[in-house]
Amino acid sequence: MKITTKFLKEKGVCKEGYNWVKENKLIGLDAMPFINKLIENNKLKWANWLIVRCMEYKQYVAYAVFAAEQVISIYEKNCPKDDRPRKAVKAAKLCIDNPTEKNKNAAYVAAACAVAAVDAAAAACAVDAVAYAAAAAAYAVDAACAVDAYAVAYAAAYAACAAYAAACAAYVVDAACAVAAVDAACAVDAVAYAVARKEMQLKILRYGLQLLENMK
Repeated sequence: MKITTKFLKEKGVCKEGYNWVKENKLIGLDAMPFINKLIENNKLKWANWLIVRCMEYKQYVAYAVFAAEQVISIYEKNCPKDDRPRKAVKAAKLCIDNPTEKNKNAAYVAAACAVAAVDAAAAACAVDAVAYAAAAAAYAVDAACAVDAYAVAYAAAYAACAAYAAACAAYVVDAACAVAAVDAACAVDAVAYAVARKEMQLKILRYGLQLLENMK
């Protein structure tokens, strides 16, 4: 699959990203080398944006679930008796193996229940700046700016619903990377935060590339 100007514009590429890939002569490359070039140039968020738009349904749901599973324990550590986010991820997994309308609807319902968990966590953790910010950021548009342990726990299930699909999968990955960095006690250290975030980004992107490779 070649990444063309038409493909990028149909997917809603940003002007900055389009200009950069054009200047660096990436247009026309197959998806795998195109994404690898982005990674080599530290354009990790752009690589994440593109990778889900090259995937088929099962792949991008699997990608979102993998990302969520990297950090769901952070939520469970703070809310050990609340299994709603775990159930949401489990419901999304069913859609990978058997993407029936029944399973997709069940995933949506499980995700809605997990949203309630986010709201409850926000109220319960109001005195904890990090936990409160994480819960509040569940509704943030730009996950890259969020400390979002709670959103990532339920958003994978939304990825099982066609209306949210690829964009949600990319959101989960961005959120997971932010959460992992904060959990590494790097929240007040900008350099350490950036390193921890990058490590998680690369781990998840490598998994995504494996999924793309398996599509061939």
